Parts: sequence; structure tokens; C-alpha cells
Amino acid sequence: MRGYFGKKREHGAEQPATLGSLKLRLPFVHYGLEFPDWIQGAILCVVPMGITAVMMDTLGIPFELAIAFVIINNFMYLLHTHFGDPAIAGWITAGIPLYVSFLNGFPAGEERIQALIALQLMVALIFFVMGICKGADVLVKRVPVSLKAGILLGAAMAAILGEFAATGRVWKMPVTILIGAALGFFMMFSTSAGPLRQKYGLFRYIAQFGIAVPFTLAYGFGILIGEVSLPVLNWSFVALPIGEIIANYSIFGIGFPPMEYFLKALPLAIAAYIIAFGDILVVSTLLKSANQARQDEKIAFNPSRNSIIVSFRNFLQGLFMPYLPLSGPQWTAGQVLVLNRYMNSNRQQIDSYWGGATGIFWGMSIALLLGPIVSLFQPGIHIGMALTMLIQGYLCGYLALEILKDEGNLQKGIAVLVGAVLATKGAAWGLGIGIVLWLLLEKDWMTAGRSMSEVVIVSEDSTQAKKAE
Repeated sequence: MRGYFGKKREHGAEQPATLGSLKLRLPFVHYGLEFPDWIQGAILCVVPMGITAVMMDTLGIPFELAIAFVIINNFMYLLHTHFGDPAIAGWITAGIPLYVSFLNGFPAGEERIQALIALQLMVALIFFVMGICKGADVLVKRVPVSLKAGILLGAAMAAILGEFAATGRVWKMPVTILIGAALGFFMMFSTSAGPLRQKYGLFRYIAQFGIAVPFTLAYGFGILIGEVSLPVLNWSFVALPIGEIIANYSIFGIGFPPMEYFLKALPLAIAAYIIAFGDILVVSTLLKSANQARQDEKIAFNPSRNSIIVSFRNFLQGLFMPYLPLSGPQWTAGQVLVLNRYMNSNRQQIDSYWGGATGIFWGMSIALLLGPIVSLFQPGIHIGMALTMLIQGYLCGYLALEILKDEGNLQKGIAVLVGAVLATKGAAWGLGIGIVLWLLLEKDWMTAGRSMSEVVIVSEDSTQAKKAE
């Protein structure tokens, strides 16, 4: 059922909402149900399930609790679309290897959980300040290009090296993961994929599901060759043991982190914000394209609103259930998925963007509550996470090189050094090395000094001239 019973919007206006500037939108009242987006969301539930493998390995959280973290986080994505932010929210994905490296520097158990709490609360604070002060551009624009590109390169290196390390996920099921990666890269990035999408409707339909189809094919093949165990289906609903989560993983159960943990987390929190800001720029660009394609509806994106909601998600999770991939402003693959369907339809087919933008997470979150679906894909969680990280590594590397395209060799060299140090020694070392190199190599101290001398001389000449007059 796509209809809804609220006020219809005028042509070219925003979708109706309530509660003034909060722009609250409710199903059936302010938007209809777009079942195709619900179905696509249900299929893509394999993507967030992948993080359970990282949480189990790094934090020692059992799968039954890790999947509960994922479900609660997924429902929190709906805060964006229900309070006026059109972003299809997600993790700060590119930084996951950096967070894992940071956390591994703390003893396993409560101390490591407290370190994650400190990191997530620092990220919440940065997003809040940037959102309230409307200063999102200020921090990132003042960061040297070499440092921004270096952070992205470091994230790319950490993602790829982590998967191919001796203890990486690739070697747990090498044939399965490498076949899945080959299929995923072909469908998403190959020069042949574009013409295939244009020529064959079936390929275009399959390709819009991102890594879900490569995952499914690789998962099935892995079962056939014996690299992946057969799933044991659970026909009940997935439990949400909130009391156990609060008792064992929240500040109310294990205590507030020491101040030194916050100081150690600060450089990584800044790096995570810089990475996440790229997603804000991407979603802004994508939504501008949507407004041009569908002039019957205005989709208003406010970076400050987005940042405040991201801050709120990180703050709640930091207090009650620290979430390893952190809460970010956008999930690019999901954003493109919803927008492609919306932009290629008219108002009779899809009345409003908000139906699809909310539907993808309603479908995904409800699917994650169903025991048969979760248990069906549980043996393949390492496949899903490996594909996510390899593709994320590719994208971060590509974006870093794109940023450096018009820069000189000096900036490129600094970016490589920053990336290598950050990937191997962590964010504090990477940011520190980047700042020192910028001050030593990029900053033109002689010109700056000469300029100040010229200002003084001009000022003195003007004063003497005035006295002569």
C-alpha cells in the first residue's frame, strides 16, 4: 500500500511534515509504503550483519548480543528520515580498521569496551559542535589537502592490509571471499559494467543491489566447496537482551572511561570526522541531482541537522551500547539505491522520496529481527564484512588519489607518508606526522615572514608620508 492519509504536497514543494522545524514524518500520515524498497532493504540485511564478525573478534561480544547491537543501530537510522534529514544513514565505514587497531591497544574486556565508549562519545561531541555552530566546512576546509588525502589513503591501506594479513578474513575462506570480491568489483567498477547496465535490464536490476548479489553467489559457492558451513535455521524471532547489554557494555554497567582514554581517542575521533565529512559532501551532491530529476518534490538537505542527528546517535550508543563502526552521516550504496529508483520514476509510481528512504531501513531492520533470515546468513558474516572492507578500501584509495589529482608531488608524498604511518601506527601518529610534515615542507615560512616585513615597511612609509604632509 503506497497511499497515505495526510496532507498531499503541492507540486515542487517539500513533503508535508509536523512539529515545525523538526519536520516529523510518520508512515501513512506523511509518506506511503514503498514495498520495493522494503524488499531491497530486507535483501541487504547481509551488509550490517557483517560487522558482527568484527565485534566478536575485537570486543569478545557473542553473536547473539552482536546481532542485537546491529538491530538497535538499524532502527536508529530511522531517526534521520523521520526528523527531516533525507540521508540514508550508515557507519563511518572507512575508519573501521583504524578503530580496530586503536581498540587492540587496550586490554581485552572492560577496558577495551571503555576505550570504544570514549571514542564514540568524542565523535558525538565533534559532530554536535560542528552541527550547532554550523561549522562543518570550517574544520575540513582548513585541513591541508595532503592530510585529508593521507587519512583516506591510511583507511584504504588499513582496510586492504587487514583483510590480507596472516590473520585476515580472506584466509579463513580464500576461494569464497576472492570470488565474491571479483564479482563485486566487476559489477560495481569494471568498464564493462556500464554498457551491460544500459543494454540488459536484468543486469541493471541485479547491479542495483550492490554487494548483496556477489555475497549470495559467493556464499552459495562456499557452501558447495566446503569453505562455509551449512546454516542451522532458527525459526524464532531474534532476542534483544537490552538489560544484559546495559549491564555488561554500558557506562552504567562497567563505569565511565578514564579521562586518559578520551585523550587517546581524540586524534582518531578527528580522523573519523574528516572521513565522515566526505559522506556529507556526497549526499549533498546526490540529493541535488535528485531535485533536478524530480521537480515535483523538493528534498531539503541541511548538513547541520544531519550532524546533530549523527551526534545524538553516537551519544546514545556511547552511553548504552558502544558500536564499533560508529554512527555516520550516510551509507552511499543505500543512498544511490533509493535515489536511482526514485529518480527513474514519476509521482504516480513513487509519490515521495521519503517513502523509499524510510522503507529501505524498515525492511532491513524487520528482516534482522527474523531468526530464519539471520541464521541463514550467519555462517557467511565473514564474507560480507570482507567484501565491505575490500570495496571500501578501493573507494577510499580512489578518492584520495582524486583529491591529489591537481596537487604537486610534495602533497602526494606527504599523503603517502601519512597514510602509511596511520595504517600501521594509528591515527595519533598519522595526524602528528602529517602536521609536522605540513609545517616543515608545505608551509612557506619565508614568504609569510617577507609579507609581514612588507606590511611593516608600507605602514611606516605611510606614517612618514602623513607627517610630511
